[in-house]
Amino acid sequence: MRVGINCHSILSRQYTGIGRYTYNLLKSLSQMDTGNEYWLYARKSLFNFKKKIPQFNGQRFVRKVDYFKKGIDAVLKTVDVYHSPSFDYFCARTSFPVVVTVHDLIFKSYPGGHPRRTVDELQEQFDQAVRYSQKIICCSQNTIDDIHKYFQVDRDKITLVHQGVDPDVFYTLDGDEREQARQTVKNKGISGAYILSVGTIEPRKNIAGTLRAFQILKEKKYFSGKLVVAGMKGWLNEELDRILADLPVKEDVVFPGYLTDEELRHFYNLAEVFVFPSFYEGFGYPIVEAFSCQTPVVTSNVSSCPEIAQDGALTVDPHDVDAIAEAIARLLSDQDLIARKRQAGTAIAREMNVFNTAKNTLAVYQQVSQKK
Repeated sequence: MRVGINCHSILSRQYTGIGRYTYNLLKSLSQMDTGNEYWLYARKSLFNFKKKIPQFNGQRFVRKVDYFKKGIDAVLKTVDVYHSPSFDYFCARTSFPVVVTVHDLIFKSYPGGHPRRTVDELQEQFDQAVRYSQKIICCSQNTIDDIHKYFQVDRDKITLVHQGVDPDVFYTLDGDEREQARQTVKNKGISGAYILSVGTIEPRKNIAGTLRAFQILKEKKYFSGKLVVAGMKGWLNEELDRILADLPVKEDVVFPGYLTDEELRHFYNLAEVFVFPSFYEGFGYPIVEAFSCQTPVVTSNVSSCPEIAQDGALTVDPHDVDAIAEAIARLLSDQDLIARKRQAGTAIAREMNVFNTAKNTLAVYQQVSQKK
């Protein structure tokens, strides 16, 4: 079987969630699948040397770069199945059997998470993906439920494949590596204890709620350390800027920006608590990343977060800043609770790994290609 995979999301090394999903899928397939061939498609300028498809082990992974906008059909020609890791990279004119991954339905369930123009574009792209694909992979049951809530889609067309975290990237540190982590954190200007938040800085991630909960913790003297908010800036940050400007403890809030995987691993491992009270998530990578590093987690009780967190985290109403603060305070003070949550979280992370994601995705490719 020859599989074509759209690699637009991994042309730049600063991956978003879709880029991380695509890269981990290809890396895992390169390690576990010895029988099939993969053609990695991306369109880019001939002279854009900063963007390139990563190299994966094995001769079976062939880069197919579309420098002259010929199109997927012309470049891939003879693949048995084509996979678009996100419906916004979907091409309706593709003649191959198509698998498309739907990570979330933010544009329907949380329309304020995108500009109006983007919502309209995503609606059109999703309609095309549903119409022309043979199989839809969803990364959570919550996303499947959202699809059926807003659209008429054949249930047999959709397959649940939970995404996963690479255990070679996110794991518990000890010895010399833990000392390296301390140096990493120090180099980012942080000393002493800290609470961690990770994600693109935009309204949907509820950074404002995290800031207000942090203020409560400081006022009640439950915590004397810092809050670290890691991630790239998204859009509509004006309200967040206003909140931060008026925050009495703003000097204790640190924004280190985008962190590499190694830096993230270090930050997770040394954090007292990881806080992720998002209003909407299609999956919620950071929850499982934190579990993999045995970091205590507070997350939302909405969208996919409780599905992914299960009994490994404390879940709260993301609109209730007092509840967020109370949950953080519990994890800061109750060692028995921390131990129980760490045990449960570690078991979840062991199951939600990149190899299981790749294995289950490969099964979808085989199913679709056999129906040609």
